[in-house]
Amino acid sequence: MLLIHPPVAKPCEPPAGIAKLCGALSSHGIPVEVLDANLEGLLDLLREPSLPSADTWTKRASRNLSRHLNTLREWKTYQHVDRYKRAVSDVNRVLDQTARPLGAHLGLANYQRQDLSPNRSADLIRAAERPEENPFYPCFRKRLLEFVQEKNPSLVGLSLNYLSQALCAFAMIGLLKREVPRLPLVLGGGLVTSWMRKPGWTNPFNGLVDHLVAGPGEEPLLSILGVKSGEQATDRHDAPDYGRLPLNDYLSPGGVLPYSASSGCYWNKCSFCPERAEGSPYIPIPGKKVIGDLQGLIQRHQPALVHLVDNAISPALLKVISENPLGVPWYGFARMTHPLTDPDFCTVLKQSGCVMLKLGLESGDQAVLDQMQKGISLEEASAVLKSVKKAGIATYVYLLFGTPPEGLEEARKTLEFVVTHHEDIDFLNVAIFNLPVYGPDTQQLNTRVFYEGDLSLYVDFEHPKGWSRKKVRQFLDKEFGRHPAIASIIRRDPPVFTSNHAPFFVMSQ
Repeated sequence: MLLIHPPVAKPCEPPAGIAKLCGALSSHGIPVEVLDANLEGLLDLLREPSLPSADTWTKRASRNLSRHLNTLREWKTYQHVDRYKRAVSDVNRVLDQTARPLGAHLGLANYQRQDLSPNRSADLIRAAERPEENPFYPCFRKRLLEFVQEKNPSLVGLSLNYLSQALCAFAMIGLLKREVPRLPLVLGGGLVTSWMRKPGWTNPFNGLVDHLVAGPGEEPLLSILGVKSGEQATDRHDAPDYGRLPLNDYLSPGGVLPYSASSGCYWNKCSFCPERAEGSPYIPIPGKKVIGDLQGLIQRHQPALVHLVDNAISPALLKVISENPLGVPWYGFARMTHPLTDPDFCTVLKQSGCVMLKLGLESGDQAVLDQMQKGISLEEASAVLKSVKKAGIATYVYLLFGTPPEGLEEARKTLEFVVTHHEDIDFLNVAIFNLPVYGPDTQQLNTRVFYEGDLSLYVDFEHPKGWSRKKVRQFLDKEFGRHPAIASIIRRDPPVFTSNHAPFFVMSQ
């Protein structure tokens, strides 16, 4: 089987989902090849960028491209945020100018067409019908067909997780259908799962994609390939396999090893949560197995950093890791609750290799947290920030503005909370709330179209407190982001790569 990671997603670490599929298939004796078309495609465009009429900025950026790419792979860069920002900005500039003649906007984590929307199935089908209009087409045609001719796979799978990948994924599908029409194609990943779990879903891609897969792909792929697993694939917990991925080519100063210790979320109660609306079950891998997997992967690949990609690392797993240090730095997402309120536990966690924790606060107003069923108190959140920071672990705090329970008064309480705790917050992710298109909480609001298209996952809504998206943006731009204590935190955030590169700045200090 050939597994493909399509453009465009942050090219800073290998795709965790594909590595997991690779491990499951390999353990059943199925030969697997992997093509990270995202990394290869971006590097191919940057190798010889086509810039027919470049301005001064673009010419300068183009001249320095090789140096910029090397800069993002050097540790010393992460001691100088301005040098880092220049490299990212210039690389993005060249990519965008390369795609402009095709009516597209392209960056290291973004791909958009002015005339096509990834939220419309008709537009995705059109992208498949005209793959040559995609800026990656020359690379697709050469590398993809080369792979297929050399390896002669019996099945090709594409992992589609982000909207920024959708148009490129379908361009690849169209190319394959045109050149090797008898080769069966399967499409899965997080975005496909969300599409398929929408109420009233009907498949618009019949005749183009042979199989669509929702949720974990191990068992469906084994079934398509005619292999009897003998047990539920979700019960096997095969270790991921990164051996077929170019681990040293990613834009990071050392190898990053992403690892998923669970699917779903152990809390699974938050209002407006897509995972909850989609009915995704929480399936953890036993702690002993997690440690065994990670120790084996670390010994084999010698990564600079381990990225635990779980929706939230469970307290049980945090305890297991604290008792079994990984021997390399690691980071991941955790809920702001026990045991992170305990300074002694956080110190042990730091000693286990934890360099940064991503923490979902969302709001600094207790009533908002309660109505969203976050299951945390501001008292706990305060204790977590102090304990984690005191232990020497960096904090990357997530805030969400414009939720139905929040108005201007509540938003200002979030501002006050952040200002009060600014010395304990290293990085901030500030987002505006998007209302999922379905779910019990959505039905209680007056909704209207947000993104046009039959595949859209979000709707606009009439805010109960009149706190419209426009007003939220004005508050963030003119009040929240301009507070000196907050502005200094926001300036530290790595552009484009955000939390994926933030640990390297901490490790380089």
